[in-house]
Amino acid sequence: MSQQTDPDAKTPERQSHMQQLMQRAAPGRVEFEDLVIVPIFAVIVALIFGALIMLATAVDPATIGKSYIALVKGSVGSLNALSETFTAAAPLVLAGLGLALGFRTGLFNIGAEGQIVVGGIATVIVGFSITGLPWIIHMPLALLAGALAGAAYASIAGYLRAATGAHEVISTIMLNLISYRLLDYTLGLAWVQKEGRADPISKSIMESAELPRLFAWFDPNLRVHAGVFLVIAAVAVVHWLLFRTKLGFEFRASGENPDAARYSGIRASLIIVAAMATAGALAGLGGANQVLGVLERATPGFSAGLGFDAISVALLGRSHPVGVLFAGLLFGALEAGGRQMQVDAGVSIDLIGIIQALVIVFIAAPLLVRAIFPWGFSKSPARHGE
Repeated sequence: MSQQTDPDAKTPERQSHMQQLMQRAAPGRVEFEDLVIVPIFAVIVALIFGALIMLATAVDPATIGKSYIALVKGSVGSLNALSETFTAAAPLVLAGLGLALGFRTGLFNIGAEGQIVVGGIATVIVGFSITGLPWIIHMPLALLAGALAGAAYASIAGYLRAATGAHEVISTIMLNLISYRLLDYTLGLAWVQKEGRADPISKSIMESAELPRLFAWFDPNLRVHAGVFLVIAAVAVVHWLLFRTKLGFEFRASGENPDAARYSGIRASLIIVAAMATAGALAGLGGANQVLGVLERATPGFSAGLGFDAISVALLGRSHPVGVLFAGLLFGALEAGGRQMQVDAGVSIDLIGIIQALVIVFIAAPLLVRAIFPWGFSKSPARHGE
């Protein structure tokens, strides 16, 4: 008689895959050096190179020093500066969280820009078209509309990847472009366009849908709004989702080792769509945050490239929710401080874009950062399992 093989028995190959999956995807502490030390040194090197670029463009050392002082002053030097930093950082953190979740799942979603646009459109429509609701209902409803619209839009790319194998980089680029034209079309609709205006601008949202400014009672010029609490809640929820739930485990397992994930019974197609939808919901919340807290209406280009900046935030934050929070605050500070640099020192605002780009260059090359600052690291740059 031939010996029957138990189909449920774990072969050595399957055991090996499962062990590797557990080692790489089980919740654990992110390496301190990778999450904190490398980004700090990357920022320092970027600022040094920024100064060298200014020297190369005939900016004298005194002006360089004055510009960096203005950068600090404009970002954290006063209550108004902090307000601007938090206001600029909020949508970056929300969209960056979505991108980070996608990166953790092995999906290079670069469609946050389109998801922000679509989420903002849905938020504006709900914000001005529904009347008679109290703030406690209307504002959450508008936020929910933005999140659902972003999730639905991102799910298109997720479905295409799962069903046809279409790469999410290509599909999200196309969806970004489509979202711009969708915004133009929507702003041209008579029931959306502001009364008495011929240019493409939407009606203003109702006061009941606004994210209230936190310190308007103290100074009407302080723009920081209740969206900061939404950001804190989103960071906590994404951290819990990724590191404390089965779904988060499946997200990370699929990103770390797809083969081991399949061996363990994880449905890859479902995970792809779920991850893209969750990422889109967070980006849609970023668009809703801008509409309800800052702009109060939609105009062409209202997203202002936030979705592309969020890619940098997710990379700088090492795709970790806490890291994304601090990276978003840094980029918000650079944006707020950059305006002060332009006023106080006459330095072009484009320098901030250069510094941001340099930060990403050095973040993408951690071995280079370790070579420049070898005394700052005690561990080997090689990571387990690589």
